Amino acid sequence: MLESAVAQRSFADDVRHGLTQPRKQLQPWYFYDALGSALFAAICELPEYYLTRAETEILTRHAASIARALNAPERIIELGSGDGRKTRLLLDAIARPLTYIPIDVDVSILALQSTATMRVEPVCADYRDIRSLITPAPDTGALFLGSSIGNYDPVSAAALLREVRSVLTRGNAFLLGADLRKPKPIVEAAYNDSLGVTAAFNLNLLARMNRELGGHFDLAAFEHRAFFNERESRIEMHIVSRQRQSVAIDALRIAVEFAAGETIHTENSYKYGEPDLQALAGESGFAIEQVWTDSRNWFADLLLRV
Repeated sequence: MLESAVAQRSFADDVRHGLTQPRKQLQPWYFYDALGSALFAAICELPEYYLTRAETEILTRHAASIARALNAPERIIELGSGDGRKTRLLLDAIARPLTYIPIDVDVSILALQSTATMRVEPVCADYRDIRSLITPAPDTGALFLGSSIGNYDPVSAAALLREVRSVLTRGNAFLLGADLRKPKPIVEAAYNDSLGVTAAFNLNLLARMNRELGGHFDLAAFEHRAFFNERESRIEMHIVSRQRQSVAIDALRIAVEFAAGETIHTENSYKYGEPDLQALAGESGFAIEQVWTDSRNWFADLLLRV
């Protein structure tokens, strides 16, 4: 298991910064401690959460053609690999030995094992540091599956893809997952499931601050809110204070003041149209070469070429 040579961003520092802003916010990658990762795995099984099933359909139906488009590289890098279940559908379709380099902040889910035809070299790190983690080499492919690119605003998304571009060489391919625009009720239901698993996933950020930073958050005094911001074409997730309250965080030696109804903005998830994706690729040094979608045209995997 490789560790990032770059000093990891501090949860404590980001909590202090985010909760002392006029509009409180926390970054979505902090969802994924061990409990958060388990909750997200459960979300992926929910009937309302179409995203994982849609991309699994794409990879099941089109793995062979995607593998051909990737040109069966010797080395594949994956950003935010998670448990690798969807990725395995693609890796199994590449008919040559390869080295697979999954990058994820959660060491507990970097469990895919080497085989006779695949060497696994996991990296426990923040994939935003990819330039410091990966040395460019020919015959390399990159993957960013799921819809995590949607967590970034358009400027930040292009900046991240330029970082990926920096570790690839001319002709290398990059497979990017993106959630497509669709009717508002379908999108909102995916982030407001009837079992409340997404609410637990969101509120786990408060529990994590309690566990790791000596926070005194009463989870019953907060609630989950997710809605589609049509102007920005994004889902927004917030944690809402039910009442006026003050919450101490011992490790930071601060008390965070909340008004009734005040929120902590925890995640955006942008939904894309074709012009958005064309602009994103062009601004980051890629050309869209091929696109695969599920049968309902709700999700896309795009083959980008340097």
